[in-house]
Amino acid sequence: MFTSILFPTDGSPLSDQAAQTAIAFAKLNQAKLVVLSVVQPFPFSPMADGGIVLDASLYEQQMNESAQHAVDKIGEAARAANVAFEGVVAVSPSPHEEIVNTAQACQCDIILMASHGRKGLNKLFVGSETQKVLAHTHLPVMVLR
Repeated sequence: MFTSILFPTDGSPLSDQAAQTAIAFAKLNQAKLVVLSVVQPFPFSPMADGGIVLDASLYEQQMNESAQHAVDKIGEAARAANVAFEGVVAVSPSPHEEIVNTAQACQCDIILMASHGRKGLNKLFVGSETQKVLAHTHLPVMVLR
């Protein structure tokens, strides 16, 4: 039924737990697992006070390395389970847009995502990438808690 599955990860323990379900789902469907980690660019603020100067290139390098590590870790588990795997690290200020675009570019049939399950005002203020993906894609989305 599904031939290509997109699994976005942020490298969190919750994502790591959900990755095991994504791998099992891909194996069950004999599908390729596309794992995406989105790095948000350095949050440059021209109005910041001069007390602290952060190195944007160091930030981006560390974030890219962290994202690649998260993808590679899931890739190792997928290969151990004999699941076809493709890893993608992207830089975007809008993770939900990158998720939707990658699903389309990789011709994915479904998106599997972990959700933190925020409720009430916390959800309103913190926002939910999962909610944004649900609102902007035509693909089925399986939310893993």
